[in-house]
Amino acid sequence: MSSSSPYQLIHWDMASQKTKKKHLLAEEPLSIRIQGNPYSVVMRTPGDEIALVAGFCLTEGIIDSPDDFTSMGFCDGEDTNVVAVTLHPARREKIPEILDRRGFISQTSCGLCGKEIVNDLFQVIQPLEDDTHIGLTTAVACLEKLDQHQPLRRQTRAAHAAALYSIKCDFLGAAEDVGRHNALDKVIGKVFLDGKLDQAMILTLSSRISYELVQKAARARVPIILAISRPTALAVQLAQKLNITLATLADGPGLYIFCNPQRLLPSH
Repeated sequence: MSSSSPYQLIHWDMASQKTKKKHLLAEEPLSIRIQGNPYSVVMRTPGDEIALVAGFCLTEGIIDSPDDFTSMGFCDGEDTNVVAVTLHPARREKIPEILDRRGFISQTSCGLCGKEIVNDLFQVIQPLEDDTHIGLTTAVACLEKLDQHQPLRRQTRAAHAAALYSIKCDFLGAAEDVGRHNALDKVIGKVFLDGKLDQAMILTLSSRISYELVQKAARARVPIILAISRPTALAVQLAQKLNITLATLADGPGLYIFCNPQRLLPSH
């Protein structure tokens, strides 16, 4: 499983559009099973899975030393997204409350993969309509405004931000948080409680775009996501399926448009 893959996108350089290839970071679920039971599903970039699970077990308090493991390995070969852990009996006796505290997303099989996540979400979230269009210059302007709504970042250099705008780039709300998911939940909640979520058509993010952020935007029915950093490959797959437009700042001037470019018009 590769940690990144080339993806063809549209680069708008403020004057013209051209196709270009960029590598996107891979994002796949990893199911961690302990004593044969699902314990947790974490999203990760493929690679170093055994080390990831060992570190996870240590930081979760499941083990104290490598000797606490009886075995740890892939379920049915390295091509699966499942790692099974067996603990020494003496260790199991010390941590019954931890083993009962499971944080798994769903009951998973050895075939768990990003495609299944996309298909499952597609079953419960309706694709967005194509009735929203903005100019490319408006999109850039919305992204450039994000810094105005990041006082915590200016103070600490450690906060993520999310902001929502109307189709005319009118500001609806913004939020900051140490967690990028929390920042998005906060701004969606603010605008929702203000009774203006139906006006929210543009989401700007300070972070990379992961599939969870696409999922949250889809639930809020926001059709355009603009970000400072690039999406993961799984985020693009989900956005394509749900008909959400993804674009990020380019390396030079302009935007990289990853999917559903029909909403971004050069004529405005």
